[in-house]
Amino acid sequence: MLAVRCNDWTPYVDLAVEDVPAPDAGPGEVRIAVHYAGMSFATSLVTEGRYQRKPPLPFSPGTEVAGVVDQVGAGVTRVKPGDRVVSSMDWGGHAEFAVTDASTVYVLPDDLPFDVAPQLPQSYGTSFAALERKARLRAGETLLVHGAAGAVGLAAVELGKALGATVVATASTEEKLALARAHGADRTVLFPSSGALAELKGLLGRGADVVFDPIGGDAFDLSLRCVANSGRILVIGFAGGRVQQIPANIVLVKDVSILGLNFGVYTGWGQDTSQRSTHGPEMHEVMARLFALYREGKIRPVTSHRFPLREFRHAMENVLGRRSMGKTVLRMPVAAGG
Repeated sequence: MLAVRCNDWTPYVDLAVEDVPAPDAGPGEVRIAVHYAGMSFATSLVTEGRYQRKPPLPFSPGTEVAGVVDQVGAGVTRVKPGDRVVSSMDWGGHAEFAVTDASTVYVLPDDLPFDVAPQLPQSYGTSFAALERKARLRAGETLLVHGAAGAVGLAAVELGKALGATVVATASTEEKLALARAHGADRTVLFPSSGALAELKGLLGRGADVVFDPIGGDAFDLSLRCVANSGRILVIGFAGGRVQQIPANIVLVKDVSILGLNFGVYTGWGQDTSQRSTHGPEMHEVMARLFALYREGKIRPVTSHRFPLREFRHAMENVLGRRSMGKTVLRMPVAAGG
């Protein structure tokens, strides 16, 4: 099979496509004939050895795939060969075949296309867990979403609306702001910009009840000035490149809750992979809820760029250059005609 391979810790764009043997599904595992695989900022950290968990070398990166089950290991009854599925796996997704623990595999609704499905378990799963389970966003509250045209940000916009919140969104271009509005944002603000703080304060009044921040750095600094007293700020990631130092005095004075979400705890990506089985039933409940929201038309995942497998470097450059709106995916040869 063809696969992007990482033989040493290095930037993703320095990797190569190699022809390697396809892995077999062991006990409790599922092998998927991959049609589309998601690209993410986190994947670039993994290949550089800067992520919290390091795969054994050599490996194929990629944690989000959609395709068809073609082999199941002993003891697997949840899915069968021929099922259309999506999966959130440890690594191995940027390849024609990928093997993963059966607990991370979810049967797709018939009308959910392969090219938009990869973002459901991770991007939408992250946003859903953050807003509903962690921040406990309530109907009638105001939600501020940064990076609102990225995969997790756009998911947060849609899920915030589905949960009954008023959504104010920020993004870096007018085109991205238009996308956020098309997916439910009530108001939008260009950020970074010199007038972002004044504009947000004018829109938010007493401040945002909940802030969803996958950007970090300057976006977090802005959030502290825009969050309501007794509000909640969700720390989702640091795509902006700077990990902020949180001023405890402001947190105290404004009575603000800073809530971190490491979604890897729920998917088994952390050092303790037993959490995968602990949270497996909860993850399946989350996916069932997301599939229901999709069927109801309340979430509409966007895939802005589709690159053939051999153009994997361009795909990652698209992500790192923040040109994606929604998700960027790799298209495997089996899906080339679809």
